[in-house]
Amino acid sequence: MIDRMRTLAFGSGLMTRAFRSSAINAGGYAGFQFLRLLSNLVLTRILFPEAFGIMALISVIMVGLSMFSDVGTSPAIMRSPRGDEAEFLNTAWTIQIIRGFCLWLAACALAYPVALIYEEPMLMQLLPVAALSLLIAGFNPTKLESANRHMQAGRVTLIELAVQVTGLIIAITAAWALQSVWALVISGLAAALTHLVLLNRFLPGPRNHLRWEKEAAHELILFGKWVFLSTICGFFVAQGDKLLIGKYLSLEAFGVYNIGYFLASFPLLMGGMVIQKVLVPIYRDSPPAASRENFLTLRRMRMAATGLLVSLLLIVAALGPWMVDLLYDPRYAAAGAVVTLLACMQIPMVVTLTYDRAALASGDSRDFFYLSLVRAVVLLLMLALGLSYWGLIGAILGIGLAALLTYPAVVWLARRQGAWDPLHDIAYTGLGLGVSAMLLVLHWETIQTISG
Repeated sequence: MIDRMRTLAFGSGLMTRAFRSSAINAGGYAGFQFLRLLSNLVLTRILFPEAFGIMALISVIMVGLSMFSDVGTSPAIMRSPRGDEAEFLNTAWTIQIIRGFCLWLAACALAYPVALIYEEPMLMQLLPVAALSLLIAGFNPTKLESANRHMQAGRVTLIELAVQVTGLIIAITAAWALQSVWALVISGLAAALTHLVLLNRFLPGPRNHLRWEKEAAHELILFGKWVFLSTICGFFVAQGDKLLIGKYLSLEAFGVYNIGYFLASFPLLMGGMVIQKVLVPIYRDSPPAASRENFLTLRRMRMAATGLLVSLLLIVAALGPWMVDLLYDPRYAAAGAVVTLLACMQIPMVVTLTYDRAALASGDSRDFFYLSLVRAVVLLLMLALGLSYWGLIGAILGIGLAALLTYPAVVWLARRQGAWDPLHDIAYTGLGLGVSAMLLVLHWETIQTISG
């Protein structure tokens, strides 16, 4: 037993490193979310619900800008045979800086029309300042991607937790002093600066320099053109609910919805983060199509990961209304119903979470784009129909229905990579949907309170 624990802690094998990296990333993410929860609990008592609605809109725009301009430098570094070469890394860093400046200029240009669309004049001032964090992030060293490439998660996790603590302290201090949404903007900028400084100071590896190597740029751009299109679709998958629901609800109600979204999405977001950092290197080094042994090894990992995430979603769904009543004041009571309904609707998304990473690991960013496009179109259609006929409940139900309708596209991609595992999918989808149905019946009276 002691020898086994020593191997897991210090071993250098692929599966051992994967387990260790998964544990560190999951633990770090849990700590990160705990700090976010602590921040929410304090800030919801200092600020007003509209502040969180405004900040959610700003976050949607900034995430959209980031995803609409993603040229795939991070996954390219993780999968490329040249991912450890200085010329390749410096070219990627140069592209990243150029992108950061373009993002900030785009945010400045969008501030006025966004303020008109959402009828909130403060966005004209807040968005350009908040978007400075995107400019700052452009200077983050490629040592971060190199650490992820080799599944060296320890220092990265500690740095991210330190950044979150810094942002939390500054947000609470500024909120108490200013009593304004500006506190959230200021804390975001402080966190971005702290992240940049700590990455440069504490991650091992050579410093980046401005460089443009033609061959490296060609590889990055060739791989990145499909990632760019995929992330545009990914933006609508990840933020489509906020775009449409944010227009449908008042800012106060939208702030309440985002509190519920934060609590309900913890398992899904954690799973996505761990899978991105761990499974891409594993798929790269042990592709499931290469041998039956690789497939069975990945099946065991998928079974364990999906089982954990489905269990977490069902626990969150069961306890949602009680968690909100315990943690928040009565102004946020409706968030409990959002937690239950949204957590249940994310079950089909969690079940298929691992498949698309096989395409990225093999360098097949084109097929990954096709899947992302199908997901985006179906999700937006289901959200729009749900809002039109059944309001907020219909929109959230549409999220789950969209995941089920896009399953054939997921199977198509998974089979091309030799990764499809119908036993895994049937078992967890049946279990998740069966328990979800019971939980929805249990909490249906509460859920009906968000029908408007």
